[in-house]
Amino acid sequence: ALAGKGRIGVIAGDLETERDADRLRAVGVPAAAITTGSACHLDADMVHKSLHRFPWRELDYLFVENVGNLVCPAIYDLGQAVNVVALSVTEGEDKPLKYPVMFRKADLVLLTKVDLLPHLDFRVEAVLDALARVMPKPDVIRVSARGGEGVAEWLDWLLGRRAELVKEGPARPGTSPHSHHHHS
Repeated sequence: ALAGKGRIGVIAGDLETERDADRLRAVGVPAAAITTGSACHLDADMVHKSLHRFPWRELDYLFVENVGNLVCPAIYDLGQAVNVVALSVTEGEDKPLKYPVMFRKADLVLLTKVDLLPHLDFRVEAVLDALARVMPKPDVIRVSARGGEGVAEWLDWLLGRRAELVKEGPARPGTSPHSHHHHS
């Protein structure tokens, strides 16, 4: 969906296998895999090392997919400009209350697999209420990769955030509210 709107690359983190990176490369997206072995999260050093052999300077968007859980990744800064949490409707509406740290640091929550809602006991209002309790500025987009619902809105969000960040320029200590992020 981003084709023609920007050059993208992905660093995919998993405990084992390069399957996600392989799937992305198969559709023409530059991708690197970081396998952590037993570690339940990525850290800045792992991301840094993976960038040595990756054409990140040529990209408009670099997605770093952390290891898929809602606990460990929440406390590690990877140098990212924004945090997006994908929360599948199959995971249950109470996840934001159970794992508040992950959602507290999120700029956006993508509520995914919404095409499955008719088949689940999942109340969207309940998850929105939970997110409002834990996110400083709750922002949620409902998406379905299958049916395409919300994809245009998600892209608009991404394009808008990128435009803001480009306008702000690289963060320098003391010059922006994001001064704790050190981009190299």
